[in-house]
Amino acid sequence: MRGVGELVQVVRDGGYGVDPARVRVAVAFTTVQAVRHEGRSGGYRNEVLSLRVEEAVGSCAVEPGTLPAAALDDCVGAAAAELLDHPLLPVRIAALDAYLAHVRPHTPAHGARPHPLPAGGSLSRSRARARAVVGLLPATGIRRVLVVGVVNSLLERLRERGTGYVPCDLKGGATEWGEDVRTDALAELDSCDAVLASGMTLGNGTFQPLLDHAAATGKPLVMFAQTGSAVLPRFLGAGVSAVSAEPYPFFWLDGGPGVVHHYGGPR
Repeated sequence: MRGVGELVQVVRDGGYGVDPARVRVAVAFTTVQAVRHEGRSGGYRNEVLSLRVEEAVGSCAVEPGTLPAAALDDCVGAAAAELLDHPLLPVRIAALDAYLAHVRPHTPAHGARPHPLPAGGSLSRSRARARAVVGLLPATGIRRVLVVGVVNSLLERLRERGTGYVPCDLKGGATEWGEDVRTDALAELDSCDAVLASGMTLGNGTFQPLLDHAAATGKPLVMFAQTGSAVLPRFLGAGVSAVSAEPYPFFWLDGGPGVVHHYGGPR
């Protein structure tokens, strides 16, 4: 699978056995979050569009405040096939994610390995998820990682294991440790041995160059995905080396035990 466009065409052609024109979105909703972990100097906000198809929920993060309210009305009752042509990229990604989560749920039969996350406070759960995600990188041979989509707990975990990193995010800014956050991920690719990237790259249109680079160079590309958790496993072996898939409900919604689903990577 060489890109999202090719994946969408496979879906349209019935490659996953269920006609997307016959699968309708019953519920559309957004989740808005603001967080500042105890002991951290800064916080952040998230907004996520989620669509429900039968038992499955597909999601795509958006920049807070940018999703038109009418987008929810566009989605409710619409067929997945219709929404794959929606003018808004986040709607298209959420619809693709919901469809694929329905036809290829995160189960061992479809290649997923459940990885439990313990109950706890927001920071302890963030750190537990970070350990799970970073554990999908090769244990050796990685000196410097390009991190696309800065999550301080991920950077903290890389620091703990002695791995260098280049933090990159379209928002820029600084990390918890005062490091400048780069805004041009493509300019940093050649200087890094591996890439650790958020599924948000699907929703902002920056995923394809990362996939192309990994496919051309053989560098590990590990995706941590609330956005497109069912989409990204479809690119295993085509540039993506591992995925930590986290479908809705996300780890930050409550303090109870949870699970992420691992594909590829060390076992």
